Amino acid sequence: MSIEFTAPVPLIKIMDKPHHKADEFADREARKYVRPIASREYIMEILAEKGEPLTWQELAGILDFREEQDIDALQRRLRAMERDGQVIRNRREGYGLVEKMDLVRGYVSAHPDGYGFLVPDDSSDDLFLSARQMRAVIHGDRVVARVSGIDRRGRREGAIVEILQRNTHSVVGRFFRESGIGFIIPDNKRITHDIAVPAEYQGQAQEGQIVVVELIEQPTKRRQPLGRVIEVLGEHMAPGMEIDVAIRAHELPHRWPAEVDEEIQSYSEEVSRADTEGREDIRRLPLVTIDGPDARDFDDAVYCERNGKDWRLIVAIADVSHYVGPASALDQSAQERGNSVYFPGRVIPMLPELLSNGLCSINPGVERLCMVCDMNVSASGAIKSYRFYSAVMKSHARMIYDDVAAMLEGDEVLCQRFAELLPHLENLHQLYHVFAKQRIKRGTIEFETTETVIKFGPQKKIQSIVPLSRNVAHKLIEECMITANICAARYLDKHTMPTLYRVHELPDADKLADLREFLKSFGLKLEGGARPEAAHYAHVLSQVGDRPESHLIQTVLLRSMKQAVYSPDNIGHFGLALTQYAHFTSPIRRYPDLLVHRAIAHLLKGGTADDFDYSVEDMARLGEQCSMTERRADEATRDVEAWLKCEYMMDKVGECFDGIISGVTSFGLFVELQGIYVEGLIHVTSLSNDYYHFDPVKHCLVGERTRQVYSLADKVNVRVVRVDLDEKRIDFDLANKYDEQGGKKHRGAKQRGKSKHEARKPGKTAPEKPHAQEKSRPSRKTKAGAGQRKSKKTAPKTSKRQLRRKKRIR
Repeated sequence: MSIEFTAPVPLIKIMDKPHHKADEFADREARKYVRPIASREYIMEILAEKGEPLTWQELAGILDFREEQDIDALQRRLRAMERDGQVIRNRREGYGLVEKMDLVRGYVSAHPDGYGFLVPDDSSDDLFLSARQMRAVIHGDRVVARVSGIDRRGRREGAIVEILQRNTHSVVGRFFRESGIGFIIPDNKRITHDIAVPAEYQGQAQEGQIVVVELIEQPTKRRQPLGRVIEVLGEHMAPGMEIDVAIRAHELPHRWPAEVDEEIQSYSEEVSRADTEGREDIRRLPLVTIDGPDARDFDDAVYCERNGKDWRLIVAIADVSHYVGPASALDQSAQERGNSVYFPGRVIPMLPELLSNGLCSINPGVERLCMVCDMNVSASGAIKSYRFYSAVMKSHARMIYDDVAAMLEGDEVLCQRFAELLPHLENLHQLYHVFAKQRIKRGTIEFETTETVIKFGPQKKIQSIVPLSRNVAHKLIEECMITANICAARYLDKHTMPTLYRVHELPDADKLADLREFLKSFGLKLEGGARPEAAHYAHVLSQVGDRPESHLIQTVLLRSMKQAVYSPDNIGHFGLALTQYAHFTSPIRRYPDLLVHRAIAHLLKGGTADDFDYSVEDMARLGEQCSMTERRADEATRDVEAWLKCEYMMDKVGECFDGIISGVTSFGLFVELQGIYVEGLIHVTSLSNDYYHFDPVKHCLVGERTRQVYSLADKVNVRVVRVDLDEKRIDFDLANKYDEQGGKKHRGAKQRGKSKHEARKPGKTAPEKPHAQEKSRPSRKTKAGAGQRKSKKTAPKTSKRQLRRKKRIR
């Protein structure tokens, strides 16, 4: 907002001498702006020195700003710093440092039952926010709060002081009218406010339809949010609706701004001659891409040859940074998206298709610009040396994992077809075995996981869920990418460049204590004291072997660990047992990789950290953004898979299946069905003939009178009693309960439920059978619903939650 100054000098009263200490980041600001002003760091330094909050007028006087342009820029910068939680403005309009006011900055994580938590930016313990505090905020908002006390459970309680940033601007949900008043029930159960829609803002929305509303007024402590219908998506169970709902419920950017469309008009579909100048020419090198059969964007190619007793490994990555420059419309859009989002049968790309599937995709037989990591690896798998350089390349083949694995096992037809490339693939295979030994040596934690793929039939209805097995080709490519990522991290760390590392912290002390108590009951011990290493975890896994409880122990080990995030602080990667690790290999679909490429390109051109476009503070802010977009994508895809699995199970109410207990909570048991890869909840109230108590250390429910125990990885036979599409939830009951009551138990057999036609009425849930349990909402940590875990085909299983955690650890 521009402010009129009729007499600028009297308004800016010089309350202190101008600050004479130089701004260390002045050069960076000069490169970014035509008319630069004081950097954020400089302003925070002034506030720290003064030791008290200062108004913008006082800051302008200290900085000797008299021109309207400078004053306007200062006000905009202070508002941005306030939005990012670096400063806070008090009631006297003074700006002060958050850390000096004993305040906590972070984002709101809401629970469906109305309360929530403030997740601090500094990774300290969460602050509990009561339902009263949550009235004025929505899940995902960034706030500043003070610690108001300690509740009876020993948790820090918070009181919100300032809302820094509203992160929910539109909401998707079902539209209803009552007594002429319209309202939306949000699809995202973490948004606990119903959105009021005045009559003049209801548009063409009809009762029960899925709509998108734009929030025209955010909630306050005394008023619910108001919205305007801006899009009618359609009927409740229309094909493909689940993805449209998830995109809008999680506010995933899915439309390209006009500026992006205009910017990409200048790009051709082929690499120009001018773009290849100054690059190394590796077009004759037989690089190949190895991906899944459905992949459309190819951002990495590999090549391997013997170098005496050593190996030469080349990983060539699409040079996205050449086409997407800092501060461009493309860059702003990519930063907002953070990453590509992969739904079943649909992708929301980080970059427009002209780049992601064209110029920046290493398609076979065409010239492409790339960033190369050229490594010399010893016979034992250690990285002896590496070199980064920009190049022009040509992929010699687009190969798929299954074909490569078949060739390495001797498939004659494929070996003949790719005869020229076979020696290089065999080199990769041999190097993989060397890398595998190196992983074991350094103590990398190896969890067994299985991905699944949803197969669709006519009209986008789910037909089956099948396991996706990882073969040797998957593993060798993974090792090549990890090795290149290590080199990128070492290179940037060596030159002290501001960048984003992929970091994975040590487990919390409390979780370590619980884990050790749990392991003790199995005669196992986790070494390492307060700071265990990955090798100590790996040692426990090696001791478990084929024991019946191996799956249970693996699950508890995995849940004791933190999630990996992006950060400018290189604290290492616990799970991979690495001291330096960054993401370099996927700049088409991950923004942190693009930032790593820019830092490397800057160094290759002779630049230094001092004249780089980004500061450490910039990277910290971008790390928070990219970690958030990663969580957002995970939640969106999880919602879609849960919805699809609920739809798949709607005509199976009444049928019985074998399953395995994949989660234990105070409110019940999560069970995953064998061979179907669908998860549901047995609520604790449906466990008959006893009172059951939750043991969080041993991860089990124990009957008070019968001492019946239900633990992780136990096999059970369950009956499907209810499917709720709106809640994305499947309810089970123990099948043998019906035997006790005169019913008939069919182990793995089917019992007829209602007809498919009855089960799929829009807006309805599949009907309950007589013994369905009570409806209950879970805790913040575990949401009752379908599709939350995936497992192997034979027991014991690995849950989908473990798989998601493993992916995010990496």
